[in-house]
Amino acid sequence: MSPYFFSPHKGGQLLHSLHNEREDTGRAQVGDGSVEAQCGLVLNGQGGVIRRGGTCVVNPTDLFCSVPGRLSLLSSTSKYKVTIAEVKRRLSPPECLNASLLGGILRRAKSKNGGRCLREKLDRLGLNLPAGRRKAANVTLLTSLVEGEALHLARDFGYTCETEFPAKAVGEHLARQHMEQKEQTARKKMILATKQICKEFQDLLSQDRSPLGSSRPTPILDLDIQRHLTHFSLITHGFGTPAICAALSTFQTVLSEMLNYLEKHTTHKNGGAADSGQGHANSEKAPLRKTSEAAVKEGKTEKTD
Repeated sequence: MSPYFFSPHKGGQLLHSLHNEREDTGRAQVGDGSVEAQCGLVLNGQGGVIRRGGTCVVNPTDLFCSVPGRLSLLSSTSKYKVTIAEVKRRLSPPECLNASLLGGILRRAKSKNGGRCLREKLDRLGLNLPAGRRKAANVTLLTSLVEGEALHLARDFGYTCETEFPAKAVGEHLARQHMEQKEQTARKKMILATKQICKEFQDLLSQDRSPLGSSRPTPILDLDIQRHLTHFSLITHGFGTPAICAALSTFQTVLSEMLNYLEKHTTHKNGGAADSGQGHANSEKAPLRKTSEAAVKEGKTEKTD
């Protein structure tokens, strides 16, 4: 992926050329490979140059920082990488986070000049965070999660739905509520139609190409629908779409279990009806045979007399 070019003094205009000379003064590489321009440091994780008070070339996939997870147990705390692209997404619509919220999300210790240092660092990366800014979106529990942890939560939710949700029990319970013979055909048609609509919804979500983490995939959906899906992804930091897909997959399994139950018991009922009809026919034939045998005996008796 080609780098994005930012200019803190020219509103993020593209930088078409870069002088061969590079200023090494004040340039530092942090041990974890992050871009650390806080309070005047100059560096870039992939060779881009950040100049004091000048323009900068930044790759959006560069690491901005790593933050500990909020949902992990103390015995297994995970750290999640936050890229420059993710920080840019958090500062842009629909969230438009302010310095206080962004600092809390990035787990930066509160200090007297913490907000100013964060703004200076972002400014050197071409990211504008004005003082006194007001957030645009409502704060939810998802606001505190970085994209890496939100995706981790979505994966765990999907795995739990797949392995622990009682889809078979729920499907059979729902199917038993409508076992009347006159309802069987209509119910099956309803279930099949629901499965089809659900699949179409799943297929749509599977084509979502919202930017996430260090990836910015090429959209394959119409932009009119993709922009709405991207808005939802930005608000939920990547959790929303995979979580809905997991719920839809679980719903599909429930519908399949309902259909299987109806098919199974419809077959049993039809088989039982056929057996009972055959038995009834045999029972009707038995008295007829007895009557005919009695008539033959009576005829023989009359001839003897």
